[in-house]
Amino acid sequence: MVSASESVGRTISGGGEAERARIRPRFASRPPETTVAPRGPVRWRRRFRVAAIAFGLFALTGCVPEVPAAGVVATESPSGAGSAPGAGAPSPGASDSGTGTTPPPAATGTPAPVFTRHRATFPAPTREERIRSFAEERLASMTLEQKIASLFMVHVAGADPVALQSYLAGNAPGGLLLLGDNVPGSAEEAAALTATLQSGDGLGTLIAIDEEGGIVARLGADTFAAADTLKSEPVQATTDAFTQRADLLQSTGMTVNFGVIADVTADPSSFIYERVLGTDAAAASERVAAAVEAENGKVYSTLKHFPGHGAASGDSHTSLPATDLPFAQWQAEDAPPFQAGIDAGAPIVMFGHLVYRAVDSAPASLSPAWHQVLREQLGFDGVVVTDDLLMLEASGVPEYADRTANAIAAINAGNDLLLYNTQLDLPAMTAAMVAAVQGGLISEQTIDDAALRDLSLRRDLWLRQHPVPVVPAPAPAR
Repeated sequence: MVSASESVGRTISGGGEAERARIRPRFASRPPETTVAPRGPVRWRRRFRVAAIAFGLFALTGCVPEVPAAGVVATESPSGAGSAPGAGAPSPGASDSGTGTTPPPAATGTPAPVFTRHRATFPAPTREERIRSFAEERLASMTLEQKIASLFMVHVAGADPVALQSYLAGNAPGGLLLLGDNVPGSAEEAAALTATLQSGDGLGTLIAIDEEGGIVARLGADTFAAADTLKSEPVQATTDAFTQRADLLQSTGMTVNFGVIADVTADPSSFIYERVLGTDAAAASERVAAAVEAENGKVYSTLKHFPGHGAASGDSHTSLPATDLPFAQWQAEDAPPFQAGIDAGAPIVMFGHLVYRAVDSAPASLSPAWHQVLREQLGFDGVVVTDDLLMLEASGVPEYADRTANAIAAINAGNDLLLYNTQLDLPAMTAAMVAAVQGGLISEQTIDDAALRDLSLRRDLWLRQHPVPVVPAPAPAR
């Protein structure tokens, strides 16, 4: 009798070729005498390899297979990959009779895929999108106090660059208003002064000036024609004058010109008459558009004084002019010059301290209704700035004697920049505005909306001041 252990030993040591083959590791080479039956026709094995390679390429490169349309016969290329229709056709002169090249047999079954590379492309963000993205990121990093401070544009007396820089660094307003006391004697000195006021933090400093020409000019070098004569000359004269004025402003480092009068009046007794560019809607519109187009790309044009001084008698520097003009008449007579300036590309509109009773009993500068007209009916999406808010305090109307209340009302109305013709105690004003937000008098969203428009304009300015050099594309290799 053979024991169980002896049986196992025989099986392992010499128990026959069949048993050894059974326990041989799968990765061991087959004995020479062993033959493996073919796993199918060569063509189908080749197609399997092609498909595997193809889908591997798809995973690595993003290529997309294109299957030939029904009825189109695909032939196999020498590499085993499918070829495009006609790629395997015999050359001219070849025959089917055995002489010349014999075309390969037509493929049967599922045609091999043909692969075409498709590069993933994404549209580059536009300049406006990049500006907004930067402004949104900057806004998200700011405190409420910083956001509120950025809504103020103030005047700081004198031409001492150290004093001006100190105020900017310590208060971070949205911009500065330069008046006669800020402007040195020569254009070169003015340029040197303004250069010290710009920063390197990705936002330009809005440096504004009233440079209408004529009776309202801060720069001594501005001897160019102004509205008093331009209103009676061809439109080209306005283009020429404002082109020269814009060049001067750009050379002196001014970035905002509160200098395009869009008011219209034919009344010589009106305090604004000498400054208007036209005595009727059509004439004023043509010249306002010409002035804005001449300044585009050099300085930010500002249309003033919305909704128009022409119909409201009185000087808003010392009073609160009012009118009962019907809204439809305003649309026909006073709105067109503002619309023309907006359509020409003006990025800023200044609100006047004027009462149009047909729309609101409050001054337009503090009127949400008038801001809605500007945004929705005239389609303006730029920055809105008040006229000097100290003028409201000087109007003699008790309701507008409180500085903080006026600022709160101006923000709630829809203004983005609050203008002050004085060295404002900005920390105190900012603290009062923060308290107004915390007390529910102003929503923080309103602050954010205004600050975002201001930051976007300042980012646009910075990009103008720091243009990215254009690198020419390399010439194609020959």
